[in-house]
This record gives sequence, C-alpha cells and structure tokens, in this order.
Amino acid sequence: MPSNFSFGIPTPSGLKNFTLASGTSILFVGANGCGKTRLAVRIEDTLGSRAHRISAHRALNLNSSVSKISEEQALNALRTGGTYRGSNRTNSRWSNQSPIHLLNDYDYLIQALFAEQSNKALETHKKARKGDITPPKPTKFEILTEIWERLIPHRRLIITGDQIEVKSVGDNIQYPAREMSDGERAIFYLIGQTLCTVDNSVLIIDEPELHIHKSIMSSLWDELEAIRPDCAFIFISHDLEFVASRIGEKYIIREFNNISGGQWIIEDVPETGFGEEITTKILGSRRPILFVEGTSSSLDYAIYRNCYPDWTVIPRGSCESVIHSVVTMRSNAALTRITCSGIVDADDYSHDEISYLNTLGIKVLPTSEIENLFLLPDIVTAIGRHEGHDNSALVTILQQMTNDVISDIQHGNNLEKVITRYCRRRIDRLLKKIDLSSASTVADIATEYTAETSALDIVTIATAQETKINNCITNRDITGLMSLYDNKGLLAIAARHLRATSRSNFESWIIRVLGNNSVSGITNAFKSVLPTIVAS
Repeated sequence: MPSNFSFGIPTPSGLKNFTLASGTSILFVGANGCGKTRLAVRIEDTLGSRAHRISAHRALNLNSSVSKISEEQALNALRTGGTYRGSNRTNSRWSNQSPIHLLNDYDYLIQALFAEQSNKALETHKKARKGDITPPKPTKFEILTEIWERLIPHRRLIITGDQIEVKSVGDNIQYPAREMSDGERAIFYLIGQTLCTVDNSVLIIDEPELHIHKSIMSSLWDELEAIRPDCAFIFISHDLEFVASRIGEKYIIREFNNISGGQWIIEDVPETGFGEEITTKILGSRRPILFVEGTSSSLDYAIYRNCYPDWTVIPRGSCESVIHSVVTMRSNAALTRITCSGIVDADDYSHDEISYLNTLGIKVLPTSEIENLFLLPDIVTAIGRHEGHDNSALVTILQQMTNDVISDIQHGNNLEKVITRYCRRRIDRLLKKIDLSSASTVADIATEYTAETSALDIVTIATAQETKINNCITNRDITGLMSLYDNKGLLAIAARHLRATSRSNFESWIIRVLGNNSVSGITNAFKSVLPTIVAS
C-alpha cells in the first residue's frame, strides 16, 4: 500500500510544507552555497527513521574482502552507523556533523549484500533438501548485477560467496572490484544502497550526478526508481540538465540564511515559455540573465561569458530565439524580479530597428556577425601586441587584412551574394511586421497586403546597400565593412595574419584565452567594442 511522507522547510514567510507518496519524486536544484546539503540534513531529521540519506560527501572504497557479519548487524550499520538496534544515527553515522561528515559506509553495504546472499542461499538450500522446487527469489546481488551490467554493458560482475571481481566482455582476465573506475563503483554503490533501503521509506540523494557519466544518468535513476516503487525519492542537485530530465515536483533553492536554525528561500519551477532546463537555469541564477546567439560551445558564448562576468549567459541559437527569450522573460510575471537582456548580431538592422530592439532590452553588435569582431582595429591591435608585434607591424597587418577582406568581397559574385542575403532579410522582416488581422475578406487581405508591400522597392534597397559597401571599399573602412559584410570565413583571415594558424586553431586559442582570462588586453579590447549593458 502506498505511503505518504510529509516534511516542512523553514522559509522567511513561514514553514513551506511538502508531501510526496511512494513511487514519486521531488527534485531540488541550486547553485553552490545555497544550502543544499543542509536542506538534505533538515529533511532527514524531520522524517527520522523513514528516511535514508546518501550524502554528497561519500567515500567509494569498495573492499569485497571486508569481514562478514550478520545481515541484521550490517543493515543496522548501513542505516544508522552502529551494528546494534537503536544506534543513534546522528552520532554513529554522521559523527554529530551531519552536513559535512564524510559518509564512509561502503563496507557496511558490502557486508549487508553478502549476508543477504548467504541467508537467501541457505533458505533455498533447505527448501531444495525438502523437495520444494519453488523458483528461488533473486538475491540483491543478482538484481544489482543485472542493473549494473545493463548500464555498463562492456563489463561483467563476478560475485561469489565471499568475493567480487570484474571482467571486460570478450576478455577472461578478472580483476578485483576495488580496481573499478569511480563511475563504476558509484553506480554499484547507488544500486546497492537503493536495494538495501528499508521498505516504504524516502531516499534522499545529495548530488545524484556525482561520478556518473551524463549518458547513463537518466537510465540509472529510471532503474532505481523502478525497483523501489514502495519508496519515494528526493534528489538535491546542482545539475540543471539532470533535474530537467526527471519526472517529479521541482523546486529552486534560491538562498540559505543560517538564522533561527536555518531558513531557505525555495521557489517552484513555474510554467513559462521556456523549456524546463532554461527555466531552471534562470531561476537558479543569482545574477541577471543575458541571452545571446550561438551555443554553449561556440565563440559567442566564450566572448560574452568573459566580457559580461556579472551576468549569467544563456545561448539561444538564433537571433529570433534571443529576441523571443528576452520578450518572454520580461513579460513573465514569475520571473520579473530577475533582470534580463540580450545581444544579437547586427544582421543589417536599420537605425529604427536597432532603436526598437533597445526598447526591448536587446543590444546589437557593431558587426554583422560576431566573427567579424576579430577584424576590428581594437581587437587586431590587442591580439597583435600579445603576439609581439610593434606599432609599424600592426599597421601593416591591418592593411593586409583590409586588402584580403576587399579581395574576398570582390571575388567572383560574393558582392552580389551578400546583397541578395541583405534583400532577403529586409523582405522577411517586412513580411513579419504585416498585420492582416483587421481584414475580414479575401479582398481586404489582398488590398492591405499590396498596400504594405508596395513601398518595398527591392532594386533601390539593393543599390543603396551596394553603394554603402563600395564606399567602405573606396575608403578602406574595415569597421564599416565588418558591419555590412556577413561572411564567417573572414575569421580565417584574422587567424592567418594574427597567429599564422588555421581558423579552427585560432578559435580554440581564443576560447581558451578568454576562458582562463590570461590575456587581459584582449578582454579589454572586446569590452571596448561590445555594447554596454546595465542591469535594471
């Protein structure tokens, strides 16, 4: 029969009550220093013997040669830290230092599993001697082995009556279990702990992601929740991706204040226009949010994270996604207390469009694409000086780079291509602005559509853009060209002239330099050309 578990967490506004049933989960996510472990301790103390907490501070030394003791003693020790009934868990298991004590109970787990195996084998033996051919129940070791091998299919566990060894699939060489990797031992430990937990109890897992590869995280906890439908699970984590992947009630631990015995600021993860992972990241941040183009592994992210250190940078892919994210967050009542802004590539926005984006909280780069920043004089100078070039050499490099950019624009039909892309963007933006909602008939739609689009003179637009580019070429205005010419291949020109290397190597170097902030001149140069954003 399902059990219900209730506990309360002190908050500045009073006790926040939680209830969960067998077969369900609650997930808490928070940044470092927000009181996650102290929250786990609080829940364990509130639930008492109905809870079993697995600390984030846990030793993973697997010693299968540990002395064998009775199953009852081993289970008592595993649950309370003492081998006899009535042991004080706070004293014996946690040494009166529940939030910080290193949990070192792997030996007890191994003892409990061996003792259970021994008792079940003896029971089966006695039944067989009496002629009872009832199929034997699997031991916890057997269940553990099946799950472990499903998660790590290239390894096999060899468990005897008093020893645990491992072998690789296709290899007959066996080695002691203590030589398993941290991840393999962690998975073994978590499966064993789950199997040995008291019936109808709550498993509190602090940092469930510890030592576990992301590729099997969800599968591991799917398996463990499935084998213990009588139990409830509470996960306390800083891994946003893990929390987003699980089913259950989800909360953000915003802050912990060590007053009046401890108080937490805890918020529900609300329904928003974002995916769950992005919503969780936003709510878990203590800094304002900056939405940018690109991905978490892109050049955009490396530059923005380094140049806006007081912001939590969240890549959103396209320009449209950045704009949508800023508008969504600013209009979402559940998130209004968190400031957000955005940065997008110039992408040929007009002056009026840039002004409008600014009213939304979105800044526009001075260049058509972020890669073009590397051909701006300030950036070239900073990187060139780091590479040991003097002023005369830098002048030469800038001249050569400008020559190469102009040659690239004038090569083949590249100029026509860039103007064609520009025209497409102008048409696309106009069409997105057309509002035909007031039209009540097909004829009305046709009339309004014609009126809205008639002012769009493509030839005039194309000619004007070509004139701008040609004027920049005539004046050798590299800054102007970088605002108009969208070609990611220009980064290769910067790589060749500044470091005599390939584009990919140059990009890797920049990401590394920005990541460790080892060249302050480069960071300052980027800051001098990037938009100024003030949290409001």
